[in-house]
Amino acid sequence: QVQLVESGGGLVQAGGSLRLSCAASGRAFSNYVMAWFRQAPGKEREFVAGLSRTGGRSKYADSVKGRFTISRDNNVYTVALQMNSLKPKDTAVYYCAADNAYYTSQDPRQYDYWGQGTQVTVAS
Repeated sequence: QVQLVESGGGLVQAGGSLRLSCAASGRAFSNYVMAWFRQAPGKEREFVAGLSRTGGRSKYADSVKGRFTISRDNNVYTVALQMNSLKPKDTAVYYCAADNAYYTSQDPRQYDYWGQGTQVTVAS
């Protein structure tokens, strides 16, 4: 069992930055692929970024490549998403998710645990 709690969302102007954090509790955090998803009103939940168990391999959605960076610290059970050069289309609720797997899936149905989400709003 893993509990996930996101923080760091808010309102930012286009071109600005935000850093989201996800604190995990439970056992064996390093056994989980960690990822960030987002969901805008009226849209399906979409993959944003994912990171392998050791943090050595990352994967990004094309829409955020070069702007967002995912990282994790297995010693303190956290995963972060640094978001730079934010655009209004990045506005969504952002979710942290954990998957007890060996590779990073972009399918939200593969993930076992989810946080409650944090709102990110980018004003134009």
